[in-house]
Amino acid sequence: MIKFLDIKKINDRQEKEISQAIQRVLDSGWYVLGNEVASFEREFAEFHGVKYALATSNGLDALKIIIRAYIEKGIFQEGDEILVPANTFIASVLAISDAKLKPVLVDISEKDYLIDSSKIEAKISSKTKGIMNVHLYGQISYNEKLDQIIQKHQLIHIEDNAQAIGANLNGKKSGNIGHAAAVSFYPGKNLGALGDAGAILTNDEALYRIGKSLANYGSEKKYSHDYQGFNNRMDEIQAAVLRVKLPKINQDNQKRQAIAKKFVEGISNPKIELPKIPTDPSKHVWHLFVVRCKERQKLQEYLQENGIQSLIHYPIPVHQQKSYQSLFEGEKYPITEQLSEEILSIPISPVLEDSEVEKIINALNKF
Repeated sequence: MIKFLDIKKINDRQEKEISQAIQRVLDSGWYVLGNEVASFEREFAEFHGVKYALATSNGLDALKIIIRAYIEKGIFQEGDEILVPANTFIASVLAISDAKLKPVLVDISEKDYLIDSSKIEAKISSKTKGIMNVHLYGQISYNEKLDQIIQKHQLIHIEDNAQAIGANLNGKKSGNIGHAAAVSFYPGKNLGALGDAGAILTNDEALYRIGKSLANYGSEKKYSHDYQGFNNRMDEIQAAVLRVKLPKINQDNQKRQAIAKKFVEGISNPKIELPKIPTDPSKHVWHLFVVRCKERQKLQEYLQENGIQSLIHYPIPVHQQKSYQSLFEGEKYPITEQLSEEILSIPISPVLEDSEVEKIINALNKF
């Protein structure tokens, strides 16, 4: 069976270094807010070319802290609206509604399944204060039209960079395009921890300092609390593990890009619609390789029978989730809805063998 993602195999490549890093933490006797976290933050900021990185407990908490920090800065307030693509994982929307702001969904483009810039301005009101731009599947969601809208309406641009660590656009990495970015290190991500972990990236010193305080109970000085904060800190072990894995991320992303190219060139079944390789291949790091098929259920069953696991990202759009029924009642997002019934993610990872890639291509062509 070709696993959708063999996380153990990915980590086994650096098992010795990971074990040594964990032992280093155990030997230090310091497990929270120590040298490993501080060092990882510095290295992660340098990797992205930003001034500040703040390690957090997970990607959702990173988004929540960014939004809360903008509230503390007086830029956002309760009832303000934040634009977000309709095709995204629910965390993007949860972070907005959790702060008592209103998520406003925008349908996507059929070309790349990212937010459709031509549909954004129709959703902007006097309460619109920001846009959460999701770099979905590993591809940078940014273009000249989107930049013009952000500048024209003076929107805060938050990047949901949970799936695109290491992607590049015109010499800038994702996470260094907007005003602030949130990152997830969930174990299945291109750069994965051994548990939940996340980070914030920004060049805004005030945002960074407020966020750092919020993540630590609203405190900069022990037992002195300037904000009603949270406990959203990354632990030392996760930071130590990520320090081992960070230097390998570019190499791993290049392997994903090479596999994606093989898929696009090798899969020729007219029943299966493939994603497109960007003109600049570095713009996409292929966290997911998502195909589209009108007979998705049959295709998924067929692949399973042929020893190939697959997943659906995502089967139920946010606006159709029970938890958001009242907020989005009656709203329709036709492309997102159609996509949710047809998309299927097939295996792609830096440990996928050439023979496995060929097996996947042959199976899809014979479907």
